[in-house]
Amino acid sequence: MSMSKRARLEATFAGEAVDRPPVALWRHWPIDDLRGGELARATLTFQQTYDFDFIKVTPNSNYCVAGYGAQSTWVGNEEGTYVWGPRVIREPEDWSYLRPLAPDEGLMGEVLAANRLIGRAVGEETPFIATIFNPLAQAKNLAGDRLLADLRQSPEMVKAGLATITESILRFVEALKSTGAAGIFLALQHASYDLLTEAEYAEFGKPFDLQILEATAGMWFNLVHVHGTHVMFDLVADYPAQVINWHDIETPPSLGEALTRTRMALCGGLRQWETVARGLPEAVYAEAEAAIAATNGRRFILGTGCVTPIITPTCNIVAARRAVESALVARG
Repeated sequence: MSMSKRARLEATFAGEAVDRPPVALWRHWPIDDLRGGELARATLTFQQTYDFDFIKVTPNSNYCVAGYGAQSTWVGNEEGTYVWGPRVIREPEDWSYLRPLAPDEGLMGEVLAANRLIGRAVGEETPFIATIFNPLAQAKNLAGDRLLADLRQSPEMVKAGLATITESILRFVEALKSTGAAGIFLALQHASYDLLTEAEYAEFGKPFDLQILEATAGMWFNLVHVHGTHVMFDLVADYPAQVINWHDIETPPSLGEALTRTRMALCGGLRQWETVARGLPEAVYAEAEAAIAATNGRRFILGTGCVTPIITPTCNIVAARRAVESALVARG
């Protein structure tokens, strides 16, 4: 018997048997993401077309920092991201000038409205989670390349800025609860040995991440995305979330290894560029089958290591969706 989307996800979180592995892909919606109604429409149309097990609402990464004065421009990036304008933080003292943002104003208000519209449209049928860029990721978008230098040379000023950004996020999360969102997609961009040491992330990243996750009390589905290569998997493996997502084919640990290193369910198995965006449907099937085999279809959600590029052929998205149905037939 077919399970509901929520039942399938909750069984996956618990490591229990499912009728088939869950699957979800998500993408950016450039220009649509500047208006709440358009972002909701584009997101819902995508979901209606492919019927994924959950919706990940994907706004422009500028949504959470535009209120501080950050600017970005759409120029046609294949991933769907924008180009940043002049940085808001130009001197260490600028971190102290940040003030908490209201969640219902400006671009942040548009994204909140999109989540509310999506919640009204899907009701209890399809869980959805809202994208939250963690404080360090937002700080990078405010400061650009100078973030790491400021972090090491003016740590207390950066911490003050991170505290303000965190307060803005907490206000957004509280407002988000009334939309019907199942939880959040917490994007970490600095939990990588390419950027910071473990000690640095433990000081400037993890405490703020945990504060945000703790604020989601009452929600049931949080997903932590660890971006980049050489990720600090073990440092975040104990986060109070249900799912962890990273570029599992391109950087350790593998899916099989990760099952023994965290209690969270795993999301991944597909390469966003080589396979999903630029490969053939047969390659999508092959990677999906390998991922399901590596996890035995338990505690596993099929997805990409990061956002699906907007140039992705629709037949490859269909292949990812159908791959989990094939897994059901193969095990049945």
